[in-house]
Amino acid sequence: MFFSWFKKLFVSEPSGVRAKDKRGRFVADDPSTPDVNEAYVDGKKPKSKAKAKAPAKKRGRGRPKGSKNKK
Repeated sequence: MFFSWFKKLFVSEPSGVRAKDKRGRFVADDPSTPDVNEAYVDGKKPKSKAKAKAPAKKRGRGRPKGSKNKK
């Protein structure tokens, strides 16, 4: 695409790299600053990925549900 280089230069996507302090522990987000997320290196939280919906479970081959030993 023509503007792909432009997006890379000026419109950066969140990297998803978590910020760590000098001891190597993860840094928490400060809720008093709504425009910056301190928990990530670049200050932006990545968008969550959509989870794939699991297919419906088929009933297996075993004994039918209502057929207990009836004598």
